[in-house]
Amino acid sequence: MNNHIGSQPLAGHRTTLTLLLLVYTLSISDRMILSILFPDIKAEFGLSDTQLGLLGGISFALFYATVGLPIARLADQYSRKRIIIISLVIFSLMTAFSGLAAGFISLLLLRICVGIGEAGVNPASQSIVADYFPPKRRGFAMATLMLGGSFGMMLGFVGGGFIAEAYGWRIALVSVGLPGLLLAAVMARLLKEPGRGTFEAETPPPPPPILTTVAVMWGNPAMRHLVAGATIAAMMSYGITQWLPTFFMRTHDLSQSETGMMMAGVFGILGAVGALVAGKWFDRLSLRGFQYGLWMLTIVPFISMPLFMLGLLADNLTIAMLFFIIPAFAANYFMGPILAMVQTLSPVNMRAVSSAIQMLCINLVGLGLGPLLVGMLSDLLSPRYGDDALGVALAYFTILGFWGALHCWLCGRAIAKQQAQQQAK
Repeated sequence: MNNHIGSQPLAGHRTTLTLLLLVYTLSISDRMILSILFPDIKAEFGLSDTQLGLLGGISFALFYATVGLPIARLADQYSRKRIIIISLVIFSLMTAFSGLAAGFISLLLLRICVGIGEAGVNPASQSIVADYFPPKRRGFAMATLMLGGSFGMMLGFVGGGFIAEAYGWRIALVSVGLPGLLLAAVMARLLKEPGRGTFEAETPPPPPPILTTVAVMWGNPAMRHLVAGATIAAMMSYGITQWLPTFFMRTHDLSQSETGMMMAGVFGILGAVGALVAGKWFDRLSLRGFQYGLWMLTIVPFISMPLFMLGLLADNLTIAMLFFIIPAFAANYFMGPILAMVQTLSPVNMRAVSSAIQMLCINLVGLGLGPLLVGMLSDLLSPRYGDDALGVALAYFTILGFWGALHCWLCGRAIAKQQAQQQAK
């Protein structure tokens, strides 16, 4: 039996959450900086939008997603702290080496290595957070961890934009890669790993084979719809985020530094606030039942997506930014609650692997296909729309948000049905 069952997080949760947030911030910064550098890389190597989509999406995601599963299996058995630190060192070095790329193929291979390095961070981090926080506090905790997405985007876009303008895209990649080595040294000293299943009634058994976890997840209708909704939402989110800086530079003639500042100020800051609000609201609604928090997530795209489309198609930058305010606030709303629900719905001894399976779907399909499909759609629409093709492609792509919302609603309905069955017993 476990002695820590209660409603309060473990001691040291703030330090741990801060360190894990910083790792995630650097991983997203290293991942997203490429999008602010797309115009420079395109010009130097003579690439098409489809090739840029490959660099920003599937080259990274394919290995990030597939290598993540065996690493997560190790995280359910061995030191999660060690896995995170090794991963941090690898992706930081590979990002810095990307600045030395001689052409498209070498940059593609280095981005694959960045993906392999980042594969160990999220499953192990989320598993640690789940052991520091009780179930009814995990939504806000995971949303706080996911702030790294907004902070990383701000660091990559602003830092990358200014450094690229002053010193070129190669120095920008080296500059965002190296700080990870310093953070790895700090984490080796300060990060404390908790016992597994801290807030569960029983000591967890050893982790089963990966295919067993897949079968357990597939056998739960709520988990099936949760993963499907997250995957679709991520495909839309990654597709838009990777291409939005290029859209502003092409359509509104902004410089890299102007684009970086605007992306950070609007989408970064508002996205961070929105993620925290969504996590807190989700936790509050979940006191009545987790289905209510999921149904809250269902409503958001019907408000934000039409406004986003109007912003993409507006000729005036000021009008466009006014339309973007609410979509920017809602940009990261789904990640914290959905990651928390994966941890809550998963057996304790399957948490890291369950997280990795969900991240595999999010990254292989979401990150892998999102930027690539937008790039292909932009190339396809270019003969008809010219310089406006990217904005039109992004507007069409946004429709995916409504499909993701349907799965969130179905997930909530499945959870409500499961709760009713448990109460009837």
